[in-house]
Order: sequence, then structure tokens, then C-alpha cells
Amino acid sequence: MFKIFNNIKFTNLINLTSETTEKTESITFGDIVNVVIEWITTEGLKLLIGLVVLFISFKIVNILAKTVKKKLEKKNRDKTIISVINQIIRKGLKGLILLGVLGYVGIDTAGIGTIIASAGVAIGLALQGSLANFAGGILILVLRPFKLGDFIECQGESGTVEVINVFYTHLITPDNKVVMIPNGALINGNITNYSKKALRRVDFTFSISYDEDFERAKEVINNVISSMDKILSDPKPFVRLHTHGESTINIVARVWTKSEDYWDVYFDMMEAIKKNFDEAKIEIPYNQLDVHIKDK
Repeated sequence: MFKIFNNIKFTNLINLTSETTEKTESITFGDIVNVVIEWITTEGLKLLIGLVVLFISFKIVNILAKTVKKKLEKKNRDKTIISVINQIIRKGLKGLILLGVLGYVGIDTAGIGTIIASAGVAIGLALQGSLANFAGGILILVLRPFKLGDFIECQGESGTVEVINVFYTHLITPDNKVVMIPNGALINGNITNYSKKALRRVDFTFSISYDEDFERAKEVINNVISSMDKILSDPKPFVRLHTHGESTINIVARVWTKSEDYWDVYFDMMEAIKKNFDEAKIEIPYNQLDVHIKDK
């Protein structure tokens, strides 16, 4: 009985193989050409139209982004807001257009959305620090502790804010290095913004010998202050004797200037004081130690 069953099974297998071979041999080159032509006139045409629409739409989005940016710049809007709006227009609209084109050519966008959502959960669990940086970037854009072009100090670094992204903030240091600071650490630490206010105070301490007349030294300092255009008269400059040091009398001077003129005032003042002290014969003493030998 087993022999009969095996014979029947083997015969069916031979018949099935023969039918498949016949069907394969019946496919001609003309059939392949017809299939290709049918695909080109249907799905291929849709794909071509979709690519053309995608290319033209991206060009329009770029033009729109540039136009909006120029109009905002003419209205003197905040640079940070301009940068954020420009990124939203370019990336947001292009993303929506891409999804629309994918749906047009027949790709299931709902499935893509599910895949992206699932991948987002997995990536989120793996990159918790990056999520903290993302949240920090959103808080920076909302709270705006600083803006593009501000000179700030944070996380042990200082520089001019060049780029504010959702994950990192880029600083340009005075010696032209780029420092990328994670927004999560940035928003949770201390931030010193030197450009937030229009005016800044410049503090100086000048040392003179105990043998000198400190009133005359104060007069020289006040004359130098009066001669400098970048030092403001309101708030009024302050010059007073500060401390009695071990070997010097220290006079403090505090003047106000525009934030952008801070370093010009600082260096100009230091040079002018040294020159005028020399002309007035006011001694700037060296650090010294007097040793007295006592005879027994």
C-alpha cells in the first residue's frame, strides 16, 4: 500500500513540475515588454510626476523661506526668531510635501508613521541624554536667556552665540574656536549674558606708593576719564581710595560704557593711566619686602 501511495505522490509531483515548466516556457519577450510598458504608463508615470512635484515644491519652499527671512530682517526682528522660523518652514513644509508625494505614488504613509513612531520610542529609550538636550533647546527658544550674537559665559566656556539648535548651542570663542554645548546642561547651569544690557560697568584698581599724594592721583585718573569719549558721564564715574595694602595704596575707579565698547575702554584706560602717571611722576611701586636686621 505504501508503494502505491508513493507512486501516486511521485506522479503528481512530475505532473506539477511539467505544468510549471510549460507556463514558464510560455512567457515570451513580448509579454515582458508589455508588462514594462504597462508599469511605465501607470505606476511609472505616477512616480515621475511625484518626483517632478517634489523637486518643484522643494524649490518653492526654499524661495518662500528666503522671502520670509528677508522680510523679518527688514523689520529688525530677533535673529533667534528668524532662525527658528526659517528652519520650521524649510524642514516642516518639506516633510509634509514628502509624505504627500509618498501617498500619491502609492506608498502606505500610515505604515511609515507607525515605523517612525516605534523607532522614536526605541531611540528615545537609548538616547535619554539627547532628549534632555532637546527639552533644553525648546526651553531656550521659549525662555530666551540669550539670543544670536550675544556674548555669554556658561559651562566654563565663554563666547558669542552663533547657532541655537534643538540639541546644541554653538559658541564662537574670542580666539575663533567653535564650542558646542549640550542644551540640557546649558539650561540647567548658570548663564552669564554680557550682552543682555545696553550698558556695562568697567572696574579698575590702581596702586600707588604710600609716599604719593592720593588726591593728586585721583585727579589724574579723573582727567583721563574725562578725556575718553566712550566713557559715559551718566551714570557718573566713581573714583575713591579703596584699600591700604601692604606696600601700596589702592584706588578704585568704576566707569560705565556701552556693552560693545567694554574692552576698548578697558585697554585704553589702562594705557592712558600708565602714561599719565609717568608724566605726573606718580610712582607705581613694585612688590617689595623690607627686611630689618636687629643687632643683639
